[in-house]
Amino acid sequence: MTEEHDGMRVMVKPEVCIGAGQCVLAAPEVFDQDDDGVVQVVDEAPELELYRDVRLAAARCPVEAIGVVET
Repeated sequence: MTEEHDGMRVMVKPEVCIGAGQCVLAAPEVFDQDDDGVVQVVDEAPELELYRDVRLAAARCPVEAIGVVET
């Protein structure tokens, strides 16, 4: 059984980010890094087409600095 959601909200914890960059590789439309390599969210509410990439980015983060909330 699948659940339907109206959307997704992406949150990050920059204070735990180690700058691995896996998020940017998985979803460059949603994530970026500042000059120190710390994650930044470019799009907190991405389009449906990007959901898979965002979930992959969260799964690949070695310090679990990415949170995804289905709305």
